[in-house]
Amino acid sequence: MKAFIIDRYKPKDGMQMAEVADPVPGENDVLIRVHAAGVNLLDSKIETGEFKAMLPYKFPLIMGHDVAGVVIKAGTRVKKFKAGDQVYARPADLRIGTFAQLIAIHEADVALMPGSLSMEEAASIPLVGLTAWQALVEKANLKKGQKVFIQAGSGGVGTFAIQLAKHLGATVAATTSAANIEMVESLGADVVIDYRTQDFETVLKDYDVVLNSQDAKTLEKSLRILKPGGKLISISGPPDVAFARKVGLNLMLKIIMFLLSFATKRKARRLGVDYSFLFMEANGSQLSKITDLINSGFIRPVVDKTFPFAQANDALTYVESGRAKGKAVITLPDYV
Repeated sequence: MKAFIIDRYKPKDGMQMAEVADPVPGENDVLIRVHAAGVNLLDSKIETGEFKAMLPYKFPLIMGHDVAGVVIKAGTRVKKFKAGDQVYARPADLRIGTFAQLIAIHEADVALMPGSLSMEEAASIPLVGLTAWQALVEKANLKKGQKVFIQAGSGGVGTFAIQLAKHLGATVAATTSAANIEMVESLGADVVIDYRTQDFETVLKDYDVVLNSQDAKTLEKSLRILKPGGKLISISGPPDVAFARKVGLNLMLKIIMFLLSFATKRKARRLGVDYSFLFMEANGSQLSKITDLINSGFIRPVVDKTFPFAQANDALTYVESGRAKGKAVITLPDYV
């Protein structure tokens, strides 16, 4: 099959299209013919080796974290899926590889696609949807009537998180550029701040939850807009010891995580708030709950731009530019 691979971190010419062996599904796997693959900033971070200490990938590495497609074969112990099912998924870490014609994924990480979506729309959902779900539902336990601040409201995670937070009954504030204010408001944001002309710290006060996706300066300011007992959940770091324990890192890496997050944790304690880091996980059960929300009309995908498979590097460059409104998606037209 054809796939986009890297053979080392920081490849000089980006990903390379290559002929690689077809994946062989295990007894608990489904083999999926890929119709579309979402593109994420995480793909760029993997390519540059940002997570190499935590995720020991082997080369050559097939890239890609989001997929929508059709099951063509189910392993002998698979119970939930059969050939012909239209599915979508975020494959588990160390089993990524959606920038390819085929991928084998454990059935626990797969869900049936929302019936109302195209393949391209479905491929835009898994990583950002699971990130928002694990941040707002699992970690924050966001409740009706609470206030949540979502940074980068027009980005992939932001566009999904705003809709999920509104469905949960929260009051939502978000940052974006002036050009995207109308779009962010249409997703349900109650307070929209133009980050280029306004300082959110002077506008927002006594928030229950912050979903942080920006730099260290923005994180520090975000801690100060929380009410006592509030929670800041960061998907951009710094990683903490709880994360290191969860993913089973060794003692040395636990110490490194402690040192990386020490200053932020100390500032949070002084303010009487909580800081935690989130690195989202594959989860087909949660994705099925997201499917229900989409089928019920509570959440809609936001796809900015699609790219043909051959232009996968262009798609990743576009995402790295920060200009995408929602998600960019790679399509494999041979299989549509």
